[in-house]
Amino acid sequence: MKKLYILVLILILAGEANAQIQNDSLEYRLRPDTLKTGELYLSVHNFNYMRNYEYFNKIQDGYTLFGAQLEPQLLYYAHPQLTISAGVHLRKDFGGRGIYRTYPLFSVKYKKHNTTLINGVLEGSIHHRMIDPIYDFEKRITEPVEYGTQFIIENNSFFLDAFINWKRMIYKPSPDQEQILGGASADITFIKNSNISLSLPLQLTVFHQGGQIDVSTVPLQTLVNGAMGLKLRVPLKGFVQAFRSENYYTHYRDFSFTFAQAFSNGGGWFLNNGIDTKYGSLMGTYWDANEFISSQGMPIYQSVSQHINYTGYTEANRRLLMVRYSYQKRLVPNLYLDFRFEPIMDLNRPKGKKKIEFSNSSFLVYKQEFRLHKIRK
Repeated sequence: MKKLYILVLILILAGEANAQIQNDSLEYRLRPDTLKTGELYLSVHNFNYMRNYEYFNKIQDGYTLFGAQLEPQLLYYAHPQLTISAGVHLRKDFGGRGIYRTYPLFSVKYKKHNTTLINGVLEGSIHHRMIDPIYDFEKRITEPVEYGTQFIIENNSFFLDAFINWKRMIYKPSPDQEQILGGASADITFIKNSNISLSLPLQLTVFHQGGQIDVSTVPLQTLVNGAMGLKLRVPLKGFVQAFRSENYYTHYRDFSFTFAQAFSNGGGWFLNNGIDTKYGSLMGTYWDANEFISSQGMPIYQSVSQHINYTGYTEANRRLLMVRYSYQKRLVPNLYLDFRFEPIMDLNRPKGKKKIEFSNSSFLVYKQEFRLHKIRK
């Protein structure tokens, strides 16, 4: 219990915070550029990762992801509003033989004013800017390439990312079912000035598994997850640079004709408070959910186990307390460091059996474009 009191004290001292650790340094968006029209570029994106889970529960496994990903792409800025790109994604897991996985990369991006239309490889995973219970941050490593269509609007007061991710294509006849993920992430800003920032985030995912040309006997599934919240940020001067508060209500609903999940309806509260300082961010997170399942969310938040040794195990109510420390820094131009340490405690464990588990991560990201040639007209 002494450890629990210390953890709660840290949470209280953290004040108001951000639910999600900032992922700006991990994003990489390539868009049409008027100044580059008619030019050919080489884009190099190198993502080095180490993500370790020291978990000893029945819901999520303890394991480590350690490796590097490389994305070289050729970009042709065909028009002030149009970019065409092609390349390859390579993933090497340290300790494994050869290249673990490769993906072809190709996309067409059209941008007019604040609106972007993308077809081919999406700006996926963390670029959707969803919370971990809805969309697992780890997909930045495990599912780094998404294919489909995406529509993005960005300005000072509004952000919208609507997408269709075609996860599995099938051909007649197929032993597997097709898988489609649709989603939308929006952030509506009400107030934004030098004293305060207040916005309303809205998030939705719809996962469908089925089809009409497969020979599988598995019933189709349609799983819907949503989240609505309120984000507050108060900038400050000095050692503490900002106070943050970001809180959500999350919902889950199974719209399948035949229920195959352990629960068909559920929801939870994802409450976060913390501070930003010149030496990183400290956040406190509380998760309280009942019968919650997410097709794309981080396993630790769910009521159904994804643990390799506890298939089918369920916990209808999940109550978690976390403290998150993160530090992001640009080391040199185009090279970024991201470090994270996230202790977690399951509050539903009996007295005397409560323990602190944790995950830690470090990322090193290099991203740059090199001009190769200007095509004459």
